[in-house]
Amino acid sequence: MLGTHDLPLFVASGFLLNITPGADSLYIVTRSVTQGVRAGVAAALGIAVGCYVHILAAALGLSALLAASASAFTVIKLIGAAYLVYIGVSMLHSRPASPLHTEGAITAVPWRTVFAQGFLTNVLNPKVALFFLAFVPQFIDPATPDKALAFIFLGCIFNVNGTLWCLFLAWSAARVGALGAGRRDVTWLNRGVGALFILLGLRLALSEHH
Repeated sequence: MLGTHDLPLFVASGFLLNITPGADSLYIVTRSVTQGVRAGVAAALGIAVGCYVHILAAALGLSALLAASASAFTVIKLIGAAYLVYIGVSMLHSRPASPLHTEGAITAVPWRTVFAQGFLTNVLNPKVALFFLAFVPQFIDPATPDKALAFIFLGCIFNVNGTLWCLFLAWSAARVGALGAGRRDVTWLNRGVGALFILLGLRLALSEHH
């Protein structure tokens, strides 16, 4: 279909990769628990849009540039790492307001800001671009005349499935938050996830280009 092969295997493999916890999942869960399902949805949609940027860039050759150029990879990597550390430090210093169960009353961050942070967390991670470059071409028919179209088609399938998972994650995390997370619980959640974001940023900054 559209220059692809083994589509069911691609969908199954992509789903397993989507549910693997990472920086995106941590951000969605934290925003959902602390600000409710709408903030979690905003985070998920921001991440989804960032993923589309990677898909289009990969189809047009930017990912190939990142894979071939150590300097280009390093620049994007350090920008992404710095942003992850920034988000982590912000979470470490955030203070939830009361009452917890009123959606939007915790850590007054507008949904557009949550969306933008989710977008930047994803789009500034060069490993996402390299992931698409490594994974998607395995399911493109070498004989197809329009490989870019096949790449975009597969990338969109992957991202739609990933977005559905992220929306479910936002809903379920918001339910957990609504069922009894206290102010102290949210403070420690912010601190714990903030520390993880800092570690992820440092890990990204120190990762080698292969």
